[in-house]
Amino acid sequence: MNPDSLDAPAIADTGLLDHGGLDVADGGFGAIVLVHGLMGRGRTWRRQIPWLRDYGRVFTFDSANHQGAGSIDASDISTERFVTDLAEVITWIDRGPAVLIGHSMGGLHAWCTAAGYPELVSALVVEDMAPDFRGRTTGAWQPWFNSWPDRFPDLQSAVDMFGDVAGRYFYEAFDDGRLHGSIPVWADIAEEWGTRHFWDQWADVAVPTLLLEAGFSVTPPGQMAEMAARKPSASYVRVDGAGHLVHDDAPGVYRGAVEAFLSDLG
Repeated sequence: MNPDSLDAPAIADTGLLDHGGLDVADGGFGAIVLVHGLMGRGRTWRRQIPWLRDYGRVFTFDSANHQGAGSIDASDISTERFVTDLAEVITWIDRGPAVLIGHSMGGLHAWCTAAGYPELVSALVVEDMAPDFRGRTTGAWQPWFNSWPDRFPDLQSAVDMFGDVAGRYFYEAFDDGRLHGSIPVWADIAEEWGTRHFWDQWADVAVPTLLLEAGFSVTPPGQMAEMAARKPSASYVRVDGAGHLVHDDAPGVYRGAVEAFLSDLG
């Protein structure tokens, strides 16, 4: 395997990819696992992988129901299912406790994994995700979803619909412009967040955590700052002017914050 290739061969059915990086013997982390958000995919992290390799061995994977239109399993879409899957990925990598870097849904799954499987996680980066969306539903999303074409013929068509940052994100996740999952299933995954909270799981997190909130956040106001206030091991950064995809919308600020965090861990 060529560790410098973003098209390295998959090493598991989840599309788990080993992108190489600074190994433990050279002072790096055993594993840095990037956990994508809802409607995302492992390959949407391609701009962050090169510099993260300076800090550890970097891995990406595709979460359940994000692995292609032919790989949909709606039998269990609970947060617990995704957490179990992530724990299995870390165990399969078998390089000791991992640093988990999660965006949105991936951030939630990352901290719930740290809470439920503390032996598998050494540190967390949580980007624009909060513990309590109760009362919010995905009903308002339906007209937007209905406006999507069956296929986006090229990157520009996605940019025209979603904007520069989100358009690139979605197009990279798609399979030749087509959805890599099911919109109803994705909506149901998010719908769970409107019926329960995850403060208890956050309370059980015992590892250092960096919390990054977008200036134009999708999270309920004040919750990410409250997460930091409840936990001395957590630091909080608000990225003014950035949208939900902070890592692509404000890449310099994101990189600086994450690099400082990882350097302090070392």
